[in-house]
Amino acid sequence: MTTLTMTPNRIAQYWALTKPRVTQLAVFCAVIGMFLASPSLPDWHVVVAATIGIWLLAGAAFAVNCLVEREIDSRMARTARRPMARGEITVPQTLLFSGVIGGAGMWVLYTLVNPLTMWLTFATFVGYAVIYTIVLKPATPQNIVIGGLSGAMPPALGWAAVANDVPMQAWILVLIIFVWTPPHFWALALYRRDDYAKSGLPMLPITHGMKITQLHVLLYTIALVATTVLPFAVGMSGLIYLVCAAVLGGIFLRYSWLVYRHYSDVVSRKTFAYSIVYLSLLFAALLVDHYLRF
Repeated sequence: MTTLTMTPNRIAQYWALTKPRVTQLAVFCAVIGMFLASPSLPDWHVVVAATIGIWLLAGAAFAVNCLVEREIDSRMARTARRPMARGEITVPQTLLFSGVIGGAGMWVLYTLVNPLTMWLTFATFVGYAVIYTIVLKPATPQNIVIGGLSGAMPPALGWAAVANDVPMQAWILVLIIFVWTPPHFWALALYRRDDYAKSGLPMLPITHGMKITQLHVLLYTIALVATTVLPFAVGMSGLIYLVCAAVLGGIFLRYSWLVYRHYSDVVSRKTFAYSIVYLSLLFAALLVDHYLRF
């Protein structure tokens, strides 16, 4: 019989299955969406319940991802220490864990938030755990572009939690993360190219070469900077956000230009690290602008 034995070491292993650092960024964007959905402070009961529910379902999706990619992870230095790659957690245990926390997340969202948020978050779970991980990732070097929608959904989930609706403004936030994902991920893939070559996955630096990938990083960053003007263009945000977006985007463009014209693994690593800081600060600027305007 499969059980979830909870010793301190085992808890740490299950926690690692949820990819907490990635989950934190996703949930952060969802929480920003919650606050942007209301001109005043949203109901804190809804914020807490939605945060917990979205976190649980995101963790469940990442656990499935670890299960499906356990053999691939074992061949890559970056992921070889993950619990499933090391054989520390079995397939039945992972399935049970994912089912338990995913089911709990759906219950929390349905009963304490609203059905729309639950169904949108469940669709995001399916998009990431099934469509991206199982279908797209091993099939095409454009996997991160096509499958990026599931990773871009958190602001819409947060907005739905508070407003029980997903208006144009929420989809603009989704679009920003969708366009941000390729330069963010391909910067990682560039300096981890040897790892991805061992994995057998058709990642862009392996299938099309370094120079094409470097160009893609630059082009998608240009598209990203243009996309981040949309909140100001539609009246969703004001000058505080616009100035922050311009400064943050200018720095990102500089990094991307260096990746394209003066590539080194150090530059690519710094670009990847900055991309995470960039998205966090961009969404924080949206929040500051939102409340100062109102």
